[in-house]
Amino acid sequence: MASVLWQDLTAEELRDKAAKDAIVVLPVASIEQHGPHLPVGVDTVLCSGVCKAAAERASDVELVVAPTLWCGMAEHHMAFGGTFTFDIPTYRAVLLAFLKSIERHGFHRVLIVNGHGGNIAALTAFLPDFARETRLHVEATTYFMLAEAALGPLLEDQQGVQHACEVETSMMMVLAPGSVREPRLSEAFGALDRAPGPQVVSRHRSFRDMTETGVVGDARRASVEKGRACLDACAEALAGLLREMGRA
Repeated sequence: MASVLWQDLTAEELRDKAAKDAIVVLPVASIEQHGPHLPVGVDTVLCSGVCKAAAERASDVELVVAPTLWCGMAEHHMAFGGTFTFDIPTYRAVLLAFLKSIERHGFHRVLIVNGHGGNIAALTAFLPDFARETRLHVEATTYFMLAEAALGPLLEDQQGVQHACEVETSMMMVLAPGSVREPRLSEAFGALDRAPGPQVVSRHRSFRDMTETGVVGDARRASVEKGRACLDACAEALAGLLREMGRA
């Protein structure tokens, strides 16, 4: 099967994709602290891996997966070190530049696939701007929210993805074998008593104020088997959305 990844294709092959009205999948993620046991590239590794797996499943849809935007909105992680962050104007400008490049190459449809919770509010706020400032049809989703119903039954202590938790750690065991610092797993839990449900009053909070370890959830529950099941659930949920877009 031919690669689904933009960077693996020639310019001629990408022109052909545009001529066939392919959907461009644009993964967006983050480089940020993920506790004592995971590398800072977790969100970028997982979002890239889920997008690739989903695109390969949706092989009946004409599509291509663009390179992952690895920096996002991560001010809340800066206190721990190891983190890059945009401010809102810069993030908007970078995304708009990506979209205008995609548009200039003749593509018409883009699905932004997010892999970092801190990006969600910004992406939602940007969509009207993208509709006004490009001729593209742009949709956005967060892969772990899209798969939330399927992830819940696979987990022991969580309903979905938290941070450096059993889900992310398990998936890293599959997508980046050897990257998990397993001797540190015994320390990799935190904020387990965090109140559930939506916030009624919003304010900025550093992760340093929420968890001493940088973890929300319990990575001690992680396993390769759970990682495979979670990756499968996320890829299938995203593939389903791509098939819906392909039929539209």
